[in-house]
Amino acid sequence: MSMVMEAPSEPMERNLIVNDFNINVATANGTGSQTSNNVLIRALFKMGIPVTGKNLFPSNIQGLPTWFQIRLSKDGYLARRDGLEVTVCMNPATVAEDMETTLPGGIILYDAALPVANNRKDVTFFAMPIKELVKEAGITGTIRGYVANFVYVGIIAYLLEIDMDEIYKALEWNFGGKEKPIQMNYNMAKLAYEWAVENIENRQPYRAEHMTGFNEDKIMIDGNTSAALGAIYNGVNLVSWYPITPSSSVAEAINKYAPKLRREADGKATYAVIQAEDELAAIGMVIGGGWAGARSMTATSGPGVSLMAEFAGLSQFAEIPAVIWDIQRMGPSTGLPTRTCQSDIESAYYLSHGDSRHPILFPATPKECFEMAGAAFDLAERLQSLVFVLSDLDLGMNSWISEKFEYPERPMDRGKVLSEEDLEACNGLWSRFVDEEGDGIGKRTLPGNKHRSSAYFTRGTGHNAHAVYSERSEDWEENMQRLARKFNTARTLVPKPEIFEDENASIGLISLGSNHPALLEAVDRLRALGIRCSYLRVRALPINNDVRDFIERHDQIFVVENNFNGQLHKILQLEMPEKATNLTQLSKCDGLPLSARWVTDSVARQIPVMA
Repeated sequence: MSMVMEAPSEPMERNLIVNDFNINVATANGTGSQTSNNVLIRALFKMGIPVTGKNLFPSNIQGLPTWFQIRLSKDGYLARRDGLEVTVCMNPATVAEDMETTLPGGIILYDAALPVANNRKDVTFFAMPIKELVKEAGITGTIRGYVANFVYVGIIAYLLEIDMDEIYKALEWNFGGKEKPIQMNYNMAKLAYEWAVENIENRQPYRAEHMTGFNEDKIMIDGNTSAALGAIYNGVNLVSWYPITPSSSVAEAINKYAPKLRREADGKATYAVIQAEDELAAIGMVIGGGWAGARSMTATSGPGVSLMAEFAGLSQFAEIPAVIWDIQRMGPSTGLPTRTCQSDIESAYYLSHGDSRHPILFPATPKECFEMAGAAFDLAERLQSLVFVLSDLDLGMNSWISEKFEYPERPMDRGKVLSEEDLEACNGLWSRFVDEEGDGIGKRTLPGNKHRSSAYFTRGTGHNAHAVYSERSEDWEENMQRLARKFNTARTLVPKPEIFEDENASIGLISLGSNHPALLEAVDRLRALGIRCSYLRVRALPINNDVRDFIERHDQIFVVENNFNGQLHKILQLEMPEKATNLTQLSKCDGLPLSARWVTDSVARQIPVMA
């Protein structure tokens, strides 16, 4: 077998580019490339390289183009980066486009069987004889196409000088130690690696080298799995859900781990997972579970949230704890189910008719997904209300380098729940919606309390402080005023923002959620341009005084978010109308995670660069 290589017009004499480039693997959905791509990114992670992967896949089951982009960053930046230096072309439908999007000076690996017509002289081409190598490996049957992906793994390992031992360890991790698939895929990669050694003179500049100082004592995990583990370790009792991309893997991960982690000594489960017939049934079960005293949650995405609107109002007005994980995707309507965005902020905040508002948590990392799973339950029970956790497809389904999770030592906050002993002590003199402490939160009892005064009527209709049906105007207004006090209490209970202060900056950046890596990198980029910025990451709504003070301290604030309408920007303007003109909307919504370059360019365009 011979390699086809089209060299650039001038000999390649370049300095090595180590641990600072992008890899793009272009395949078709359903061809089994997920395993090979996961093995690649895992191997790079275990080499100590700061690395992140973005899986751009279609919403159909099989056949349409899919891309997996891996960023290596020796400086520890984990945001999506524009520009692709190393391209692997496996899909005939997009091969021309994929070759054209490779940066000048980059390299292109392609299946030698593809019809390629590209005359670029500013990149280097490597043809991979995939069909011949698979035949030599003796791979037959339906598995043949899947194992073929490990040809590019082996050739990339040679070109980038990735230790094949790391490939083997990554396969062991991926297949959980199952010897047959490990050996079959490794042998394919090793055969391709050995072929490359014999046939390719490795004069291209990109290299992956072992490094230290970033990945030590860290894990690689996706946000949805982290959320599931957080729910399990923070006492979830009921999970009701209806499948919808990209949230389904939250419930699936609970089904995977809860049988090992949440059983009594006699084997009895301390949780229930129910796949409902639709989203309405799912949220109805959650509210029923919360009313009964169970820590209850569902996971959904934008279309599911829309269907849950009426029940959301019931949770707020009847004051029943409930938690909804919204893993956001592109809308409106069906939109782009497998692309990321942050366009459910306003919907979740104001969901349902009438004067409804709900607390929202915004995790930015897998570790925060784990921690906010517990925080959401505590808030829901303390506030006796619906609480949203807004993640997104990028954080939820992609793999991230993360700090290890810490076992939750703090006792669960069950809120103001009266026991039989409490009722006995007060001679049964209590009323469900009386605000004794000025925080807007009444006391509640749970079913099964045998004290004769424990019962009250739970209703979503008008009622007075004693849970008695009422249409009196003064009762309605009193109730709404109390709910407003409770929402203000939420400001003191939700997670505080994370602030990166520059005392010399008059400019502030505000963002949220999975935009965090792009904002951290953009702050460094802007500083290199002579633009000093402070940065605040909103971790929850409603905002508290820390957010207000940050806005007050800066002359100009850019609110950066991954949606079209600037939804957080609008909410901040409503919260602080006196500062509305100081708040500038910077929003982008193209289905991709934000890049630091876009943030940097968007801010710099509006600010004169300092000399």
